[in-house]
Amino acid sequence: MSDWYVVHSQPHAELKASEHLVRQGFETFLPRCKRWRTHARKRELVSRPLFPRYLFVSFDLERTRWRSIFSTVGVSNLICQGELPTRVPLGAVEAIRAAEEAGLFDASQTVQQLQPGSLVRVATGPFADLVGRIQSMGSPGRVRVLLGILGSEIPTNMAVSDVEPV
Repeated sequence: MSDWYVVHSQPHAELKASEHLVRQGFETFLPRCKRWRTHARKRELVSRPLFPRYLFVSFDLERTRWRSIFSTVGVSNLICQGELPTRVPLGAVEAIRAAEEAGLFDASQTVQQLQPGSLVRVATGPFADLVGRIQSMGSPGRVRVLLGILGSEIPTNMAVSDVEPV
């Protein structure tokens, strides 16, 4: 019976390690989440590893030649206790997989769950880092935020992707 184990990858090499492990016949799981990235004044939703530098690999400890994992491209180490790999508790990987499929780890989910009256922080633009309160949800993808500037609340329309919950 196959169990799940944890692989520690080289920096930014989770996907590479996963691909090479699959080529060797291992089943892998690299949980991912969607996060906002700001670069060159553009804000976009990107998919990133949920646990940077870690991924899960499944194999039968008794029947599989698992020591090849140590020399796999992109792999730094296999998490072990003594000489044997440390097994992930039963059901943990399945629970993470179900939560990932439901989008529970995605930053976009929290933005979509904002309601009038919620406190938000402006992430980009001239009002970056200011905290405000949502007055109303405008047209799809837009929100009206009351920003506290110079002792008064100034209404401002902006993209939903430009704010994040406090």
